[in-house]
Amino acid sequence: MSTVTIHSPQSVRPGHGLTVADAMDPCDYQIADDSTVDQADDVLRGAHLDYLLVRDHDGRCEGLVTRTGLHPFLNRSWYTGRTVISATTHQRGPFAWPTMGLALAAIAMRVKRLAVWPVVDEDGYILGVLMADRVTSLLAGKAA
Repeated sequence: MSTVTIHSPQSVRPGHGLTVADAMDPCDYQIADDSTVDQADDVLRGAHLDYLLVRDHDGRCEGLVTRTGLHPFLNRSWYTGRTVISATTHQRGPFAWPTMGLALAAIAMRVKRLAVWPVVDEDGYILGVLMADRVTSLLAGKAA
């Protein structure tokens, strides 16, 4: 008599095969890199945002600016009307791309300590943003 052993298929790891495109969110608010700190602060406050994507004169992603990043400039009222966003310290590339594996993006975000990461196409134009909380949730297999 022979014994047949049946192996159950290995369960697929949560998040396996997901890409940045599966997790990215649209970004409705952007600001030009030649806008002033004052203008960025007005948009951040008016729209109740924590960050703004920054685009250059060609419309390509230049980075991401946060309220925290603008704080040193906002302490000097005379400075905010004259300082352009491109002259501030803010998150700059490289950025995520839609075909990048989500697990790899999660590692990069963790290493860079990013809560938000811009997603761009092959020409550098903004497609959306990747949020660390959503990435973690999707990789854990939870509905986001």
